[in-house]
Amino acid sequence: MATTADHLRTTLDGRWREVRERVRGELDDERFAPHYTPNTAIARTKALEQMRILADLGYAANGFAVSHGGTGDAGGAVTSIEMLAMSDLSLMVKAGVQWGLFGGAIENLGTERHHQAYVKPLIDLDLLGCFAMTETGHGSDVQELETTATYDVDSGEFVINSPTPSSRKDYIGGAAQHATVAAVFAQLITGGESQGVHCFVVPIRDEAGNDLPGVTTSDCGLKGGLPGVDNGRIVFDNVRIPRENLLNRYADVTEDGTYTSAIENSNRRFFTMVGTLVRGRVTVGGSAAAAARVALAIAGRYALQRRQFSAPKSDDEVLIMDYLVHQKRLLPLIARSYALQFAQNELVATMHDIQSTENPDPQEQRELEGRAAGLKAANTWHATRAIQEAREACGGAGYLAENRLTALKADTDVFTTFEGDNHVLTQLVAKELLTSYAEEVRGMSPVDWMRFAATTVSDVVKKRTASQQILQTIFDTRQDNEEDGSLFNRGTQMKMFEDREEYLLATAARRLQGAQKREEDPFDAFNFVQDHVLKAAQAHIERIILEAFVSGIETCTDEPAKELLGEVCDLYALSVIEEDKAWFMEHRHLSVERAKAVTRGINERCRTLRPHVATLIDGFGIPESLLGSAMLDGPGTDAVRLHDN
Repeated sequence: MATTADHLRTTLDGRWREVRERVRGELDDERFAPHYTPNTAIARTKALEQMRILADLGYAANGFAVSHGGTGDAGGAVTSIEMLAMSDLSLMVKAGVQWGLFGGAIENLGTERHHQAYVKPLIDLDLLGCFAMTETGHGSDVQELETTATYDVDSGEFVINSPTPSSRKDYIGGAAQHATVAAVFAQLITGGESQGVHCFVVPIRDEAGNDLPGVTTSDCGLKGGLPGVDNGRIVFDNVRIPRENLLNRYADVTEDGTYTSAIENSNRRFFTMVGTLVRGRVTVGGSAAAAARVALAIAGRYALQRRQFSAPKSDDEVLIMDYLVHQKRLLPLIARSYALQFAQNELVATMHDIQSTENPDPQEQRELEGRAAGLKAANTWHATRAIQEAREACGGAGYLAENRLTALKADTDVFTTFEGDNHVLTQLVAKELLTSYAEEVRGMSPVDWMRFAATTVSDVVKKRTASQQILQTIFDTRQDNEEDGSLFNRGTQMKMFEDREEYLLATAARRLQGAQKREEDPFDAFNFVQDHVLKAAQAHIERIILEAFVSGIETCTDEPAKELLGEVCDLYALSVIEEDKAWFMEHRHLSVERAKAVTRGINERCRTLRPHVATLIDGFGIPESLLGSAMLDGPGTDAVRLHDN
């Protein structure tokens, strides 16, 4: 008979629950047991060996079209790679680079000639590739990459070159050792004119592992984590490749050097190309969240067995999870993990549906990119915070390598900056929200602006991501009063999140409008309100996470589990409100007394959830064999395997 934890896991697993269950079974294997291996040579070898095991299991098939030898299940592909984070984040990153980034570039930016030549070999790991986008001087600003690909009409070849020290390809996973081919992003130049950044297939090593002529690779060396990923650098010195090595789905160059593209606008062409690669950003966020769940499961389980200090009039020491302060350290983070997973499930489903259509709607694609950016930032910042708190919550034991938390912390630290720096991504979210009506605010009178702010801005905010009917029904049950009990009302919580977002977006747009009227320098105008804009984006992200949680609860078919999820949702919502309590009070959304009631509500939810901590942890669905922490009692909790330096 299914337990409450079983129902929680099924609900949290979402649309790709069958994929998750299959991967749990595959990872419940001695060869995927968590390990601590600081020696990069050993770690890299082990990661590649594990990749080959996954390839034999057909692990990569979901990520590629049926016509190319895959199953065409984009959502299943993201879910599969995300689950690897429970075993080893180096393995997850290496798989993501090979099948997600390199493979994704070939399939999404290439055409039939590239698919036939490369897709099956890269799925089977007969071809190991890397994704050479980032440069020493340019990371987030991809349009300004300096590497050049100049077309030589006489030879019918592109000449790939690194013209400056800052144009060196840097931090490239696979470039230090294993990759033999790179998907290189470079400025396409033909007829003396740059056509912007495009992607090219460039061989970099021979079968013996030696650099090819004109290619110089080097090792990034020791990093803060991810020892199994062979990050490297690549410099090109006039490397010649055939014209056909341009991935030409969106643009091509004829033999005589004529540049052609069905997308005339260069900006739109660029963003269309990079938009097809959104899967990598979605995967990074989901994987960070998976690592956070592992850390919280370890810390939560430890808190249910570790005792400290005797209670008054008792000789028995108290479980540390029984202390309210410890509950408040871990339970809000567990609640946020549930919230983020429901939001991630929605994001993956949206991505899958869009990428499964022949001609996706451009507006839906842009909204997907904005959502992916926002949730990547939310997930990775949460992982950094949650893993650190989990480590501290386990005291000295948490600092031992055999208990895994230090490795999780080190491995996920970079997730906040790769696949897009989180602050830049949050700004991207804000720009997407503001540009949806930026054209309309120019030249408005104050009266027109107020009328506009009361309608259009509100409509932007209220475009819900989940089931519209369910959410609107809940929203309509709100209790707009000052009584403590109303803070547990779901409609009231949603209204507070929505009001904050609406106000911040409207006032940000108004400040930008004022700057336009004063004819300020555009950079200075935006820079002046940048903090406001980022705050608006953060409010938007937290609102869609709450709505995803609310919608996710409605999919639960077991009443006890559904009721428990409701209490977890309360804790998430009230925790977010408490963290931004100053803003709510400054803008008169919370009185002093009601602000105190938020804290009381959090304490109450921690107390009511205390008996269910083990159930909530089990609901994460982490196999015992993947917890890998020596300090935990019970089966499946042997020490993390240690490898000598």
